[in-house]
Amino acid sequence: VVRRRLLQRYEHQPFISCLAGFYSCRWKRYQRRRTEPGKCCCKTWECVFFPLLVGAFCFSLVFLYMWGEAKNDYNNFDWYNYGNMGFWFLWSLVLLIVAAILFMYITLLLVLAMCLLAEGQQLYLHWSHKIGTFLVLCFSVTALFILSVLWGDQWKTVRLSFQITAPYLHIGAITIMVLLSWPVALHAIRADKKVVQVIIVGPYLAILLFLFLIPLGMYSPCIREMGTLGPKPALIGHRGAPMLAPENTEMSFQKTIEHGGDGLETDVTISYDGVPFLMHDSTLRRTTNIKEVYPNDTAQNAALFSWDNLQELNAGTWFLKDKPFSCMGSLSRADQNQAMNQSIYKLSNFLRLADSQNKLVIFDLYRPPEKHPYRNSWINRTLEVILNESRIRPHLVLWLENDMRSFVQSVAPGFQQTMGSKASVEDLLMDNIVKLNLPYTEMSSEDIRKYTEANITTNLYVVNEPWLFSLAWCSGAHSVTTNTVHMLKNLRQPLFLMTPQQYNIMWILTDLTSVLLISLIFAL
Repeated sequence: VVRRRLLQRYEHQPFISCLAGFYSCRWKRYQRRRTEPGKCCCKTWECVFFPLLVGAFCFSLVFLYMWGEAKNDYNNFDWYNYGNMGFWFLWSLVLLIVAAILFMYITLLLVLAMCLLAEGQQLYLHWSHKIGTFLVLCFSVTALFILSVLWGDQWKTVRLSFQITAPYLHIGAITIMVLLSWPVALHAIRADKKVVQVIIVGPYLAILLFLFLIPLGMYSPCIREMGTLGPKPALIGHRGAPMLAPENTEMSFQKTIEHGGDGLETDVTISYDGVPFLMHDSTLRRTTNIKEVYPNDTAQNAALFSWDNLQELNAGTWFLKDKPFSCMGSLSRADQNQAMNQSIYKLSNFLRLADSQNKLVIFDLYRPPEKHPYRNSWINRTLEVILNESRIRPHLVLWLENDMRSFVQSVAPGFQQTMGSKASVEDLLMDNIVKLNLPYTEMSSEDIRKYTEANITTNLYVVNEPWLFSLAWCSGAHSVTTNTVHMLKNLRQPLFLMTPQQYNIMWILTDLTSVLLISLIFAL
């Protein structure tokens, strides 16, 4: 008896020893048990906890996928946190790293469990891993809930991403089902009752059949016949090129022009003495050195400063200090010196630059706050600068502001009237609208086609990621507003573009290969 126990303890099973050691912290042979035929794979408490492990994996996967696809809007997320916390930090990148680490941890535990089941071993998850699993589950569920409440539009991005990733997610899901077939087949064969076998195999086959047929309901504008793809969308620099230079500065717009951008987008505020200038935020705190120059006025509205005071501020040093984008490249010494010497840019100078380079311009025009001298004449003052001071050619101006649109059309009939929301074709034509400026989450190839037939073009904002730009291209968008002109300009064709025939071959081969492998596993 003693000899048999010693042999059990020192029996050489390195693979199972590693599996049980990492999963259960049981490194000795006599601490493990094989599952007897007809018996459950684990004790009652482990049977209860195993679904939590699977649930933690599913929720962490959903969160990681959601947050990975949200990369297009990381800057918006960080800007939101800046507004609440008062300091700039790349929280979006931290959240991505945490999500990836937690997913890899829970995936490792699940893989270990599957391998142990495939080897016929009973499961026993160590208490430390149970705590870790519970924490991953709580974190993932909480993060998904908070993001859904505060940033619900991100689920629209996820739905759009499926139009690109669905064919490849389908292949990944089929691959997982093939890998799961081994433990499923093993435990189905070891079951001593037909009912138990049906309970084990039935749901597996149902899910497999669903995955085989799900491509029938897939839609992607990037799966299309050869020769039906429209022209590449024009690129409009969002506040210039904010990954290469401080946003809304002369350097930023120059960088957009250097990289072949087709248009320039900005935000216009009017100073207290009536000088329109470029500024996105309501305060000067994030993009200037106001803390050093006017430390007592950091919370004051930007429109309440005179132009002379605004000229004293530096609008570039923050860019080198805060590095507002996680994927920014390193700047050359010349670019760093140029960025450090940027100042707040006047609207008139911006328009002269665009006119000299034959670039389209589009801007959000902010109405001054109460008690501002130009509170009720903000549009008139802006038109005066556009028509009299800058003298930009009218057809280069995409007029977005909806207030006093009829008046603007009467004094500047050459402007391209642009609407910031969807409406019926009849209403748009009645208002002489020639372009729609829509958030990318409202992307619809059907709507874009309908508006195009009425000679109304569509611009989508803000499109930064290549996959999202590819989707906009395949959907027929005429232009996009982007932070990444320097990257998207080099894209020669949409990513993931394929013909229906190519997709059908990929789908059929995947299904046939998986059926063959699963059949062999069950047969063996």
